[in-house]
Amino acid sequence: MYAKDFFKKLAAPLIWGNLLAMVLVVVALCIGVWFWLDSYTKNGEEIVLPDLTGMNYEAAAERLRQDGIGIAIVDSGYNKSMPAGCILIQQPEGGLKVKQDRTVYITINALHSPRLLIPDLIDNSSYREAKARLQAVGFRLLDPLHVDGEKDWVYGIKCDGRSLAVGDLVSIESPLTLVIGNGLLGDEPEEEYDNDSTMANDIDDFLEINDASLND
Repeated sequence: MYAKDFFKKLAAPLIWGNLLAMVLVVVALCIGVWFWLDSYTKNGEEIVLPDLTGMNYEAAAERLRQDGIGIAIVDSGYNKSMPAGCILIQQPEGGLKVKQDRTVYITINALHSPRLLIPDLIDNSSYREAKARLQAVGFRLLDPLHVDGEKDWVYGIKCDGRSLAVGDLVSIESPLTLVIGNGLLGDEPEEEYDNDSTMANDIDDFLEINDASLND
């Protein structure tokens, strides 16, 4: 009798309805979690990055924002052949696939040519050393200006006719002129006779000394 009542209650529509509702709730929760995770991780949503090199910063930023990608300036450089404010380098590079919410880091072209410090070269280095150091940082050099002094020793640096000092800031676009020695400093002129009579007197003195030596 108890068993009959148990199976009768088990077969009641209310029991099966509750069980079915529970199953549906569990399935709905699983589906909801799956969609949430898919949306959160942007699974399968990749975007091919455009090549931003040479683009204006504002235009590049707007283009990336439309695709849900951020942009950040991390450095600046200088290339006089490219427009000021354009993008020189991007990371990641154009053509790579990235997910949304990724940030692209860029280096932009400076609005003005950089100004560099004049290093400690004056009266402290040879022409060869000074030339190598200045060209290494990007300066352009004109033909050197020679002055009396130790050969190829640097006595000064000029820019647009103005003498520079250590630590001066100079635009990298401004050419420099090194002032170097021509090797004449310290050379003593050969002794010369003022006239023929001086030379004759010296010869007579020489002969008299020699005659006196012979008589003795």
